[in-house]
Amino acid sequence: MILKSIKRNILNIPGWQTERKIIVIESDDWGTVRVSSPEAYRHFLQKSYPVNECPYNSYDMLESNKDMELLFETLWPIKDSHGNPAIITMNNNVANPDFDRIKNDNFQNYYFEPFTETYNNYPNHDRVVKLYKDGIENKMLMPQFHGKEHVNVARWMEALQQNDKSAHSAFEHRMFSVHAERNPKVVNEFMDALNADSAKELNSKAEIVIDGLNLFKNIWGFSSDSFIAPCYIWDTTLAPILAKNGVKYLQGLVMQFEPVVEQGYKYKRKYHYQGQRNKLRQYYLIRNAFFEPSSNPDFDWVSDCLNRIEVAFRWGKPAIICSHRLNFMGGLNQENRSKNLNLLESLLKEIIKRWPMVEFKSTNQLGDILNQDL
Repeated sequence: MILKSIKRNILNIPGWQTERKIIVIESDDWGTVRVSSPEAYRHFLQKSYPVNECPYNSYDMLESNKDMELLFETLWPIKDSHGNPAIITMNNNVANPDFDRIKNDNFQNYYFEPFTETYNNYPNHDRVVKLYKDGIENKMLMPQFHGKEHVNVARWMEALQQNDKSAHSAFEHRMFSVHAERNPKVVNEFMDALNADSAKELNSKAEIVIDGLNLFKNIWGFSSDSFIAPCYIWDTTLAPILAKNGVKYLQGLVMQFEPVVEQGYKYKRKYHYQGQRNKLRQYYLIRNAFFEPSSNPDFDWVSDCLNRIEVAFRWGKPAIICSHRLNFMGGLNQENRSKNLNLLESLLKEIIKRWPMVEFKSTNQLGDILNQDL
């Protein structure tokens, strides 16, 4: 316990400081397909795929009308010291595989569709895009860039072309990731979109990032100010590409995992601190609190998150809370959504009780405050 406390304090010591009590909630994976339906989940469970051992495959599904409505009902009543509701930075994957075109081409080439079109394949998802826009207008949501797809296209297509059983089983259910048998070639279940085994594969990531940022702008009508890599894995050579396309802030953990090409799933760990600036004048914004109840339902996430917030504020840091989409999804398990939204409500109410001067900000708003300060 003492060691854990020491580590939390050390994490928050270096870097930019502010007297303001700023809360940012960063939530990844919005827009991406995961498990396509309760029927698909049951199918893989019956086939002895251990999908129940992975929280993402137990709870995560493309956000529905009801998911969005209930999230807004939780966020809207809870106001900060300026009268603003709690806001979630919705880190968005802007594309998904076009399963029909890929199959019709006999898996020879990859095709994608904007995530806004993916909703057409799901019941009870017809109002999600409008609800997103309502959330933005009412300052409860702010989309930011999480990548084009949340799939490593090169590795996934290779598996399909080589008739990998698990990859094709998932594909038939319009999915690219299932918790299959352990495969050294698929450590991250194809989710590590910007990972690379070779220099050639690494070079292809730049084009993917550019296409994704352009699609983000076309969909939302504005450029993304920040970026968070899928699975926290990305090569720093992408930073100039991101900067050229308007990305000023780099979300992440204290460690960045940079692929070591030609070695396969080996990484250089790069340490970052709050407000660190690189040569391109991009700032690193480091997550220092966590609210992930779906990953361990028996853990006291509210108390732990409040403790981390207290440590961050003690050292003059904003509290940047990491909370993935699966925590708020009910398509596979309604109890998961209900329980976690209640926990989120408890967390937010306790925040404004303990720190009456708190300010709820999105990632790009925090970045702008830091930028002006420095």
